[in-house]
Amino acid sequence: MLSIEFSKIKRSWIVPLLFIAPILVVATGVASLSRYLTPEYTSAWPAMFIQSALVYSYYLLPLSMIIVCVMISARETQNNGILKMLALPVSRQKMSLCKFAVIVFFLLMEILVFFVAFVIAGIIATKTNNVEEALPLGYLLSCCAKLFITMLPATAFMWAITVLFEKPLLSIGLNLLLVIPGVLVANTSAWLCYPYCYSGYLVTCSLYKYTTEANTSVFQPFPFAIYATVLFILALTISVVRFGKKEMS
Repeated sequence: MLSIEFSKIKRSWIVPLLFIAPILVVATGVASLSRYLTPEYTSAWPAMFIQSALVYSYYLLPLSMIIVCVMISARETQNNGILKMLALPVSRQKMSLCKFAVIVFFLLMEILVFFVAFVIAGIIATKTNNVEEALPLGYLLSCCAKLFITMLPATAFMWAITVLFEKPLLSIGLNLLLVIPGVLVANTSAWLCYPYCYSGYLVTCSLYKYTTEANTSVFQPFPFAIYATVLFILALTISVVRFGKKEMS
């Protein structure tokens, strides 16, 4: 089933779209900071990463995932393809899980593109400005892994909303309404209950730690892990239960 799902999107515009947001945000972020880099500059890599990832984690990455969810759903609704798919001797729950697995794969791919683009841009910036600082590969991989994990609950909600509202404009509009206030909610104690701000909150904590030079991280794994897991399971359950139910009735 997974191979079939991947074959469906082989000729779609999803893969090219995944390159736009990471390359755009890395290019602008590193370029804006590289003007201030000097050979004596310390912690250039964390500064460039935070500069690039701040807007990306709050807006561009969620926006990309919204588009991916809608495009995957649209391929099934056009020409009544979903009715043909539901006629197969396969449970609609498994179909929904397979589609979500494809979405998670694209999430991983986009963050990988972000990582590669950032490393290339960072090396160019440091070499151009004669900054002698080793590439912190472990730090960058750790940050990107956290970015991926914290984005999973929001992605699950995006897919659930796409399943609940079959009209693309409606699902895009609702998801955008939930993404926009993310930066505001991240500055309140309610951020734990708002998965759309998780990734942005993570980068904001990294910014706070970098600017204040604190020894302890503001981002606490607990109780975040509990809230994130519960919300992720809730959203995934909704999408699995509701997928194709309207067409089957």
